[in-house]
Amino acid sequence: MTKLGGLQPWHWVIVIAVFVLLFGAKKLPDAARSLGKSMRIFKSEIKEMQADSKSDTRESDAAGRAAPPTPIASERVETAPETEQPSDKRPA
Repeated sequence: MTKLGGLQPWHWVIVIAVFVLLFGAKKLPDAARSLGKSMRIFKSEIKEMQADSKSDTRESDAAGRAAPPTPIASERVETAPETEQPSDKRPA
């Protein structure tokens, strides 16, 4: 009797065979290498974000108040100069 969620060794054999058939034996090492590189980059970015968060917390504690958050690119609002007025008239 098998568990619902547990993979048996023959399940792994089938999964590996499907990957070899889909991607080919030559591309699998490159794919694994690029996946490992992506994971290392992701881990380093997470560590950097945690370090930035800790330094921001220390700076806000030293100042006695929290620093205002910096808006990200999607939150920035571009405003048109006040001199430009949209016209309702169509060119003739």
